[in-house]
Parts: sequence; C-alpha cells; structure tokens
Amino acid sequence: MDIEARAHSEHPEALRLWLRLLTCTQLVEKQVRTLLRERFDTTLPRFDLMAQLERAPAGLKMNELSRRMMVTGGNVTGITDQLAAEGLVERIDVEGDRRACRVRLTARGRKQFQEMARQHEDWIVEAFTALNEKEIATLHKLLGKVKEHAARGREEAAA
Repeated sequence: MDIEARAHSEHPEALRLWLRLLTCTQLVEKQVRTLLRERFDTTLPRFDLMAQLERAPAGLKMNELSRRMMVTGGNVTGITDQLAAEGLVERIDVEGDRRACRVRLTARGRKQFQEMARQHEDWIVEAFTALNEKEIATLHKLLGKVKEHAARGREEAAA
C-alpha cells in the first residue's frame, strides 16, 4: 500500500494532492534507484554527489557538498572515499587550510557521470510520458506557485 492509499474522500483535497505528490516522487525515485544500480552499478547518493561536482568543475569542500546534498559530513566522506578509490573523484588540498580539501570529478568521473546523467534524463522524461507538453508546463507552473508560497512562509517564520 502506498502513502496515497491512506487518504480518504473525507480528507481535504490538498492533503490528498500532497500524498499523491509524495507517492509519485517515491515511485519515480525507486525506479531511478533500480536503474542506476542495474545499468551503472551505482547508487542515487553517489549519482547526487557526482551531480554536485559536475556543477562545480573546480570542486567543492566537503562541508559545501554536505550542505548542498543536505546530508551529514560522514555520509559525504563515505561516498567520497568510495568514488576516490574508483578513480572517479580526487581530493585537492586547500591552500591555507590544512584541514580542508576540495573534491572534484576526475576526467574518468566526468565521463561516467555524463553517461549516467543522459540516461537519468531519459528516465525522468519517460516517467512523465503520461502527460502531454501542455500538461507538463501547467503542472510545472502550478507547483512553482506552491513552491513560492512555501518559501515565502519559511521566510516569514524566520523573521
């Protein structure tokens, strides 16, 4: 039984929508995890770390990686250790800070990530083939409104 099945017709429509979004996210993520494992013998966290490094060619400090991925430093260190052992990332000393290092993709890591990213994009596009282009654009716009409202609420709560 998925999360959405917990909702009943007497629940507010907004709650039922939220549960449907969560269910869709979980189903797509499960499919992506499976395909990454089967096709590339890798995990979603490894893919995510490499994606962050792809966006920062000069590399990122470990604490930056941890913040961007919203995981603990220990998680980032473990994944980085694995990727470094496979020659997919390298650690570079940070001048003036003996305790810090930057992590960046190696040429081999960049090539492997680009192949995975192409496949990942195809998998996500496939996940939305039940919708036409206009429906996708409409859903994107509507979810953007929800995102903006939620972000505004978070800012107001912090003030």
